[in-house]
Amino acid sequence: MSADISAESLAFQLPNGGPGPDPLSLTDLDADFAVLLFQRDHFCGNCRKQVQAIAEQYDEFEARNAEVLSILPETKDRAAEWAETYDLPFPVLADEDTSVSDRYDQPVRFGILGNLHDLIGRMPQAIVVDLRTAPRVIYTHVGTAPADRPSIDGLLAEIDTARGDQ
Repeated sequence: MSADISAESLAFQLPNGGPGPDPLSLTDLDADFAVLLFQRDHFCGNCRKQVQAIAEQYDEFEARNAEVLSILPETKDRAAEWAETYDLPFPVLADEDTSVSDRYDQPVRFGILGNLHDLIGRMPQAIVVDLRTAPRVIYTHVGTAPADRPSIDGLLAEIDTARGDQ
């Protein structure tokens, strides 16, 4: 996803199974940055590990006035189950029809066949959006395999660079 995508193209509103407004949109956030974690699905072990690790270091995102949003291609009930099971302190959004994930170009291996099996389906993606003026993408990590995700320190460094801390 290009950093010069229009603010209108970045806009979305999704059901939220976690803390925060329901439904939730980027304009609802009282934050300087949004970290969008596009997950593979409810059953993905790597996705579960990622959100738990982010939750453990969530105070570092808060200190940078950044909100983390986990986006699942699942129902709101599944999103709420994740939020409760892992005691997540950030929103868990349900993108059941994958319209937002598709608009943000979340990769899907093997096209339509990707919907048939988890190992060839959606790949993880992380996007950092600067919300201080008109929303704009400042960083994108496109996973090429189920475990291909940016480090938490890497995400925080991208925010620090945008803030001028580096």
